[in-house]
Amino acid sequence: MTAAQTSAPEHPLFGRRNLVNLVLPMLLEQVLSVTMGMADTLMVSGVGEAAVSSVSLVDSINILIIQILAALATGGAVIGSQYLGRRDAENARRSAAQLYTVLAVSTVAVMVLSLAFCRPILRGVFGQIDDDVMRYAQQYFIVSAISYPFIGAYNAGAALFRAQGNSRISMLASLVMNVINICGNALLIYGFGMGVLGAALATLVGRIFAAVWVFRQQQQFENPLRIGSLAEMRPEKEMILRILNIGIPSGLENGMFQIGKLCVSSLTSTLGTSAIAANAVANSITSLATIPGNTMSLAMIPVVGRCLGAGEKKQAKRYALLLLGVAVAGMAVTNITLFLTAPLMCRLYNLSAVSTAMCEQVLHWFAVLSIFFWSTSFTLPNALRAGGDAKFTMIVSIISMWLFRVLLCYYFVGRLGFGLLGVWMGMFIDWICRSLLFGIRFARGRWMEHKVI
Repeated sequence: MTAAQTSAPEHPLFGRRNLVNLVLPMLLEQVLSVTMGMADTLMVSGVGEAAVSSVSLVDSINILIIQILAALATGGAVIGSQYLGRRDAENARRSAAQLYTVLAVSTVAVMVLSLAFCRPILRGVFGQIDDDVMRYAQQYFIVSAISYPFIGAYNAGAALFRAQGNSRISMLASLVMNVINICGNALLIYGFGMGVLGAALATLVGRIFAAVWVFRQQQQFENPLRIGSLAEMRPEKEMILRILNIGIPSGLENGMFQIGKLCVSSLTSTLGTSAIAANAVANSITSLATIPGNTMSLAMIPVVGRCLGAGEKKQAKRYALLLLGVAVAGMAVTNITLFLTAPLMCRLYNLSAVSTAMCEQVLHWFAVLSIFFWSTSFTLPNALRAGGDAKFTMIVSIISMWLFRVLLCYYFVGRLGFGLLGVWMGMFIDWICRSLLFGIRFARGRWMEHKVI
């Protein structure tokens, strides 16, 4: 590649309007996604703490699976965005078809295994839990498993639209999915008295709609990443390996991260139903506070990937720093608000006095520390992944997760008796370690030297 190609162009690849048009729908989509999760927890909380606990426990498994699927979609998005940046339309289209193939096969396999081994999985992960919690958890897990293929299809389509700089489609799908979920919750939980099962069914219907609608939009004739025929989805070893070269390390990273969280959830379950409920509500509320960071994480892939695909390393680094700065500023706003409103938000969930006190305590700690360390832990590494540096992020994340978040949690809770706060303290130390290592890696610039396509 010539010096002229690698030097900064006269016009930036992403103008201010381009970035706003990309980021704003992503932000709205994140708000809607979090709102859907909070609606589930809020509406189920009317059934009782056992229902809230069951949804929380099963969602920790669901998040494990969804995060692995999202990592595979990220692999496809990185490949697609770099091909688009290089103006290679044919290979960009091939990568889109192969991404759908990878996710279709993997999601159906996971669904079948989850349905076949539902109870053993729950017992193996969470051990001995109250009978009511187990009964609700089985109902929720079975319906959740049926939705996995639809989550995979939605993730594939959404990732490919973002790779084109179009985040409006997935935002609209999330909007309708959110409406379906909330209305379905109201009808099935309160109208028909179906409790946890009603919440699960409402979520399933919303996910089916999102998957079908995003795929139909993907197939519009003018879409550069449309799949022309089913023949294009026949497995192509070379393209699948390129996707998996990014997707597998990211999937292992997310998988090990969530498995570690499951271990922590198992530890939390030993603290009693009040602690489980407090932890569930705290997780639900903090998901609101991390919306700015998650939004910029999504934006990193198409923006940095397109820049590197075009050979513009200086622009890639500049845009990565810009998006990171926006993430930190946004996290400061949301977490200061969280710190001030934590008592009020906890009372919305009808928790017992013991659960409310525990929830408020961890929310205050979270609000302070996430301003400084969350974005550098979770937003910044997506810039590294967009450059193909997925193996480094995987190694750092897995080691930090198990060394600090898991082992320290057991030490803080089992040896020092810190209770639920001890679980969260291990997480905070994990953030600090990640931030340090990812920051050094980014500053040195080696993440831009990988050959992805």
